[in-house]
Amino acid sequence: MAAERIVLGAGDAAVVRPPRRDPARQRRRRRLRTVARYTALSAAAIVVLVPIYVTIAFSLQSGSQALQFPGSLLPSELDTGVFRRVFEVSNISRYLLNSALVAVLITAGQVLTSILAAYAFSELRFPGRDVLFIVFLATLMVPAEVTIVANYDTIVSLGWLDSYQGLVVPFLATAFGTFLIRQSFLGVPRDLRDAARLDGYGHMGFLWGVAVPLARPAIAALAVFSFLLSWNQYLWPLLVTNDDDFRTVQIGLRTLASSNITEFNLVFAGTVVASIPIFVLLIAFQKHLVRGLTSGAVKG
Repeated sequence: MAAERIVLGAGDAAVVRPPRRDPARQRRRRRLRTVARYTALSAAAIVVLVPIYVTIAFSLQSGSQALQFPGSLLPSELDTGVFRRVFEVSNISRYLLNSALVAVLITAGQVLTSILAAYAFSELRFPGRDVLFIVFLATLMVPAEVTIVANYDTIVSLGWLDSYQGLVVPFLATAFGTFLIRQSFLGVPRDLRDAARLDGYGHMGFLWGVAVPLARPAIAALAVFSFLLSWNQYLWPLLVTNDDDFRTVQIGLRTLASSNITEFNLVFAGTVVASIPIFVLLIAFQKHLVRGLTSGAVKG
């Protein structure tokens, strides 16, 4: 409640009360804000979901219906056998296996290197640490296209074309992951560090026994992002692989599209199959994503 003001006049004291707020007006304002918020969220959901629905709808159409112009978003005939034909007419099962293997290896490498680098930048004291960290973060401003020629020359000189190490090794470290986990390590209470030292924990003991368990949301968020980015890579696998046995699913979708130009439903079905692991991952780890990205945003 707002405090009352006392106004002194010529010989009297008058109490001036603040104007009373209209509860009905406040409810109307809250209602309008709620409506505006849900309208914006609904519009964003439509923008995100419409392409997904179009892809699924065209994948279930027959080949002749998918070629019609303008196409229909409501299939009159459902062709569920198209998903089986995708595996019969293409090597998509091999592409999926390659993408899964590459994504898992890159994710594991980025998580490990980010944890070690983040601990060094947050807990260790050495000359030039802060300057080195700023330079490390500055690499985030460098587009991947700038380094792709140097990376390609290195892979060629090492003889790693058409190999898993050529697909994996250039992406085993990430400045974004180091920054994300470092922020989480900085939130570890100082009392826990002191208690760990009194119990005889060294740096590695404190890292894996205390810091890493407390930073699980950030680590899980990094793992999800790393897997998604690795799964969706297109340009780098296209450059370093010519053998079909090492190509990933994104390259396989392009091959499927170029070899089945009269069967659009096959291309859309392949896209749906390639998207299933991503949707499963996002649904399973959505809470970890939110917690990991917001863990350092609120203090106190």
